[in-house]
Amino acid sequence: MIEGLDPSWLWLIGGVVLLIAEVVAPGFFLFFIGAAAVATGVLAVAIGLPVAAQAAVFAALALAFARVGGRRAYASRYDYSSDPLLNDRVARLLGKVVVVVEAVDANGGRVRVGDSEWSARWQPAGLGERVRVVDVDGNCLKVEAEHSLPPA
Repeated sequence: MIEGLDPSWLWLIGGVVLLIAEVVAPGFFLFFIGAAAVATGVLAVAIGLPVAAQAAVFAALALAFARVGGRRAYASRYDYSSDPLLNDRVARLLGKVVVVVEAVDANGGRVRVGDSEWSARWQPAGLGERVRVVDVDGNCLKVEAEHSLPPA
């Protein structure tokens, strides 16, 4: 222990250091642990708790702050996006109308999606026809005629 420094002040200093670390590297729950250390230091200075009681208070406060505060702080985070399918290329393809570049039938074929070609199968379609992507199986698109009616 540092000579002449009361342990209650170490809780305060350590708590402030943890709070600063949370500002520097956010997202590691250091805020809750730092707040528990600061609260322990304040209680120790105000009441004059022995070192063993300080450790017990810190453990209880750290657990309570992390459980309650973490649940409230991180459960209410919403990551809204103007384009939620940005990194889900398969989901972006569903419903898209593409052009057949190699005749498609139940066994296979090819379609042009943007500037690339993809394997396709499902309903028959001839060269140059427009088809709609209805499902994806691995890297093979399942397509149907663009103007076909859904089954009754």
